[in-house]
Amino acid sequence: MDIPHRPIGVFDSGIGGLTVFHALRRRLPHESIVYFGDRARCPYGDRDPHEVKQFALEIGLYLERMGIKLLVVACNTATAVALPELQQALGVDVIGVIEPGARAAVQSSETRRIGVIGTSVTVASHAYAQALRALCPEVSVTELACPLFVPLVEQGHVEGDAVESVVRDSLRPLLDERIDTLVLGCTHYPLLMPVIRRALGPAIRVISSADAVAKQVEQRLSERGIAAPVQNEPEVSFLTTGDTASLRVALATWFGEIPGDRAVRHVALPISQPAVQQIAP
Repeated sequence: MDIPHRPIGVFDSGIGGLTVFHALRRRLPHESIVYFGDRARCPYGDRDPHEVKQFALEIGLYLERMGIKLLVVACNTATAVALPELQQALGVDVIGVIEPGARAAVQSSETRRIGVIGTSVTVASHAYAQALRALCPEVSVTELACPLFVPLVEQGHVEGDAVESVVRDSLRPLLDERIDTLVLGCTHYPLLMPVIRRALGPAIRVISSADAVAKQVEQRLSERGIAAPVQNEPEVSFLTTGDTASLRVALATWFGEIPGDRAVRHVALPISQPAVQQIAP
C-alpha cells in the first residue's frame, strides 16, 4: 500500500480519545483511521509514569507494524510522559495533544490567566504549564487534577445529578483563580463539556484540543505529501484491549458511529505482533 492510502493511527487509554478520532473524521473525511483504546489498563492517569511510557511504546510500535502513516497520541497522560520517546522510537510522525491545546488556549485567553485540568500524572508533569509558558511567557497557569472524571466517562456517566455534583465540587478551586480560559487536559473530558460549562459559568472559555490536533494532522500530512486523495474510500477500524461491546455502545451513543462487524476487534494483552502486517491490502 502506498503511503497516502495508509491509515492514521490514534491511541488512548480508553474511549476518551474518540473525541480526537471524531474531530479527525470531520476534518479529514477521506483519511482511513485505526483507533486503539487500551481499556484493560485504563485509566493511565494514576499509574506510574514509567508504566505509562511502556504502554505507549508498546501500542505505538504495534500500530506502526500495522502500517500507519502517522500516529496521534490522543491521551494527555501518554503525551506528557512518553511523546519524545515515541517520536524517537517510531519511524512515522507522532503528534501529541498538549501543544495544540496549549496554542488554542493562548489564542483564546484575553487576561492570560489560564486553567488546566487533567489526570494526576498529567498535572504532576506540568507539561501544559511548560507548553503554555513557551508560547506566552507572561501567562499565569493554574493546574488542577480531576482524577474522578475519567472513571465517570469510562462507565458511561456523563450527565445526571451525581455527575453534576462531582464536576462542580472538583472545579470549585478554579473559580477563585480568575481564569478566563480552561484547557481540558484529558481527551475524556470533552464528553463532560456541558456539565463543565455549567459548573464554570459563561465567562470562562473551555478549550478542547481535539479540533486543534486535527488541524495539525492535516497540516503535517500536507507538508509530507502523504494526505489521502479526495477519491479515497476510507476504512475505519477500532481495536481495544477491553470489551468490544462497550466500545460499540460509546461509538453509537456519543458519535453516531456504527462500525461493521469486522471493524471492531479485541487485542489481547500482552500486545504482540499483529497477525496481519497492514490494515488493508
